[in-house]
Amino acid sequence: MKSIGVVRHIDRLGRIVLPMELRKVFGIKQDDPLEIYVDEDKIILKQYKPACIFCGNAKEMVSYKGQNICKKCLEELKAQEE
Repeated sequence: MKSIGVVRHIDRLGRIVLPMELRKVFGIKQDDPLEIYVDEDKIILKQYKPACIFCGNAKEMVSYKGQNICKKCLEELKAQEE
């Protein structure tokens, strides 16, 4: 894990501000949803992308290695392996 040397304080409502530079690098805009994960003693923020990474479909999703794939694209991938 890489430190960027920025320290932020939590306000009275439990909020923190993500530095603008990080938001630009990761393409995070106002009102974008973020997922919150916990890994042992770490809190991880990840952009929430509920749609298929290949076609953008948001129906019948399957999660594979942290990525969302619709069943149609998953079947196409399986067919290519055969």
